[in-house]
Amino acid sequence: MLNLNAFTRAAAFGAFAISAVAFSGSASAAPQTPPFPFLFLPPMQQQYAPPPAVEAAPSDDESATFELPARLRRQVVSYATQEAPGTIIIDTPHTYLYLVLGNGQAVRYGIGVGRAGFTWSGTQAVTKKAEWPDWTPPPEMIARQPYLPRHMAGGPGNPLGARAMYLGGTEYRIHGTNAPETIGTHVSSGCIRLTNEDVTDLYSRVNVGTKVIVLPMTERRADLSTAVR
Repeated sequence: MLNLNAFTRAAAFGAFAISAVAFSGSASAAPQTPPFPFLFLPPMQQQYAPPPAVEAAPSDDESATFELPARLRRQVVSYATQEAPGTIIIDTPHTYLYLVLGNGQAVRYGIGVGRAGFTWSGTQAVTKKAEWPDWTPPPEMIARQPYLPRHMAGGPGNPLGARAMYLGGTEYRIHGTNAPETIGTHVSSGCIRLTNEDVTDLYSRVNVGTKVIVLPMTERRADLSTAVR
């Protein structure tokens, strides 16, 4: 006699197996969300997003470039003078330094000169030359500006710049500067300043004993020098 209960159970099991196989095949073809996700999903992992790229700020060297106006750039010019070749002439009113070449020509450099009350004139000679000189402000300068350092070793941050040529027994020098934007202005305490590049060029051309003529501020003669083409 047929056992209907056993037959019913076998048929039900077979149907379940067939549906399981069918479900497995369809899942491999197209993934589906399982019916009980809280039982089958792995533990949630934190998603990591890399930080946005940050553009590097420009360095001090990149942002500190300065270009002199054309009239203050080093150039060979026509310059009438009776002074011997090798003489330095400081044109204080026009903020130029001339190195006489002879034959009516000179090398002209843009310079910074003394501010009001600190200009001077006369004839001196180069008595000493120094590369990357130390700076010791004189007592008179310390009295006016007590915040100044008493001594500063030579280097790029030194106000005397890359080279210095000392004039006679005075406190004045022809020197470089770490502030090229002051070239063409009346800003110093009497020293003559050039860009570090220009003072290095001038330094290579002159010797101890070179004659230096500083024209007075009151001499407002026209600038007769012209660039040599």
